[in-house]
Amino acid sequence: MQVGVLSVSDVSEDPTTHHVPTEHERITNIVRMAKAAEDAGLDVVAIGEHHNPPFVSSSPTTTLAYIGAQTQRIILSTGTTLITTNDPVKIAEDFAMLQHLTNGRVDLMLGRGNTAPVYPWFGQDIRRGVPVALEKYELLHRLWREEMMDWQGTSRTPLQSFTSVPRPLDGVPPFVWHGTIRNAATIDQAAKYGNGLFVNNIFWPFDHTSDMISMYRERFEGYGHGTRNQAIVSIGAHAFMAKRSQDAIDRFRPYFNNAPVYGHGPSLEEFMRETPLTVGSPQEVVDRYARMLQSYGPVQRILFLVDHAGLPIGDVLEQIEFLGSEVAPQLRALFEERKTADTALPPTHERLVAARDAQLRAEGKLAFHDHYLFETGDNWTGLRAEDQSRN
Repeated sequence: MQVGVLSVSDVSEDPTTHHVPTEHERITNIVRMAKAAEDAGLDVVAIGEHHNPPFVSSSPTTTLAYIGAQTQRIILSTGTTLITTNDPVKIAEDFAMLQHLTNGRVDLMLGRGNTAPVYPWFGQDIRRGVPVALEKYELLHRLWREEMMDWQGTSRTPLQSFTSVPRPLDGVPPFVWHGTIRNAATIDQAAKYGNGLFVNNIFWPFDHTSDMISMYRERFEGYGHGTRNQAIVSIGAHAFMAKRSQDAIDRFRPYFNNAPVYGHGPSLEEFMRETPLTVGSPQEVVDRYARMLQSYGPVQRILFLVDHAGLPIGDVLEQIEFLGSEVAPQLRALFEERKTADTALPPTHERLVAARDAQLRAEGKLAFHDHYLFETGDNWTGLRAEDQSRN
């Protein structure tokens, strides 16, 4: 199991000191958080995408590239990339480039976004959010797998004899997760393409999340990608820890009450009872998520939200240390204990390359060769002529 941290990049006042970080301070601390996560032995750092206050992560690929240059092992992901308001061509180019720069330590999570004013800023209509997301991902999927393609749809201008560059590292695109909290069309899309499903369950009761994961597993199997256990699942998680449970509750309460994502509503105790939010000792977090995983089945990745609501960087780093030293080892051991022969392993670039090569061998084909199958392009027209070796 991969255990990591997720940042939504909010700029929020610390309710205990009334300090509001500058954008520069917040961005710098996200980088510190990512480096600390690698040092603590965690597996993933995921950065959200937002284009409106109080958030600062408008360019997660830039942030991840900077983090990638200062780390060696940790997987770099988004949480999420807005497939509705981004151009699939630019997504294909940016993430293939990030693949090469980080030796494959990258994947991405796609989502629609639920901030209505953002859509017109990028020429889109939130009322068409679902069909636009479905069409744009179909294009992105093809851009990474077809070296020269024609395409026409309703969400962007047509493409003719187009090649996205650079090509994916080793000919294998980044792994894609489809993120949702309740949308059946997103669940079906993840299952259709054999991609991963990320359920951001931090606001929802367990049975809701369990139902969505079960729907995904059923459709994954129905599309012929394997057994239900081979479906690849990730969940969002939220915890605040201290060595003593009551200390954790006392320290976290003012941040919960002031949080932009769920403050000023139900009490902390209600949220702890009805949602996955767990405030207490590291062992309490392990025990509660172990019970959740019993219901959800094999979960390949868990992303913990640790740095929101104005929490000072010292507290964030403390949470990362708890995750790395106490929580992640036990959750990984639980995954190993419960997995069966057909349980999917967490996605990595190396595993994706090995699976592709095994499929080529099974089909009696030669191994993949990383070379272009097209001639030099025409700088006047932007078009490329097909290599004669295709004929």
